[in-house]
Amino acid sequence: MHLSNSMNKPQIVGILGGMGPAAGADFARLFVRACADHMRARGQIVSDQGFPEHWLAQVPVPDRSAALDSPGFGVHQPLEPMLQALSKLAALGATTVAVACNTAHAWHGALQERFPQLELLHVAREVAVSLAARGVREVGLLATAGTYRAGLYDLALRAAGVQCHIPQPDEQDALMHGIYHGVKVGNMALAHTIFTQVAGALARRHDLSTLVLGCTEIPLAIESVPGLDALTLLDPAVMLARALAQRAYGAEDRIF
Repeated sequence: MHLSNSMNKPQIVGILGGMGPAAGADFARLFVRACADHMRARGQIVSDQGFPEHWLAQVPVPDRSAALDSPGFGVHQPLEPMLQALSKLAALGATTVAVACNTAHAWHGALQERFPQLELLHVAREVAVSLAARGVREVGLLATAGTYRAGLYDLALRAAGVQCHIPQPDEQDALMHGIYHGVKVGNMALAHTIFTQVAGALARRHDLSTLVLGCTEIPLAIESVPGLDALTLLDPAVMLARALAQRAYGAEDRIF
């Protein structure tokens, strides 16, 4: 049971990262920022001592999209490394864990089943709840091939009454190129060019005002789309970090 009084000692929480490491490290930054926002919203002084104990597990995990392309058992599957990381986080006392990778949520059910004592947050569900609360009814989704194939966002958004538009097949291929040959190798200029082109095309095609950046590495290379100043680029990692902060402080109400 979560504490209802945010002045009580915060819960220990965990972050499962490493997919890739830059995205995991950035998620830790987002979590710290969300905690500071929480303290300010509660009228507390932001201090080192006010932050909850949190652990970041950066572990090598096989490629998630490739694993979804090749189902079955083997070293190419990410489930076992993620289970080992969750075991370490549980041993450290974590009560809630956020997975800093969108595609990895294809294994959310298996992970949660093996660790029922943990609350494993689901990024797409957090996004869907937030969008529905804001009255958003249509969005575009930039993501990996694995996330599209698993239908992670489509299922969660549909359940919340939000229609999800995705890029065309060639645009999806371009996104993968920007992720793997851009962000993952440090070529942010290439990634930025690809991401903005696909985002602009998707938004204009469906007359969208909101795009969900459904891969933790896409927001690292895009902050806006040229010519579409009113377009909102929503980072699911920010929402997931806020949800993790909410659990850490035992807050039952959303203050973000």
